[in-house]
Amino acid sequence: MKLYVCWTNKHFGHTHACATAFDALEEAGYEPEVEHARGMALLPDAIFNRSAGRRKVAELSGGSNQVPALILDDGGFVQGSEEIVAWAKANPAGPA
Repeated sequence: MKLYVCWTNKHFGHTHACATAFDALEEAGYEPEVEHARGMALLPDAIFNRSAGRRKVAELSGGSNQVPALILDDGGFVQGSEEIVAWAKANPAGPA
C-alpha cells in the first residue's frame, strides 16, 4: 500500500490531515510506503501542484489531486484523511 502525503506524515504541534491518515494506518497494523506529493491544495495547480505524486493522485481519482490519498495493494483507492481513517478502522491488518 502507498500513502500519498503533502510534505509530511508527522504532527508538528497541530493536527495534520496527512499525519492523521498515516497514524490510523499504523494503528491498524499497516506499514504504508509514503510518497510525497508536494504542493498545497489551496494554490494553483498549474504552478504549485505539478509534482509526480500530485499528478498520480489526480489520475487515480479522476481529477482531484487532494492528499492524503491511499492506494491499496489490490488497486483500490481511498482519498481524504477521514476516509482513510474510516477505512483503516474497518480493515485492520491481519496477523503477519
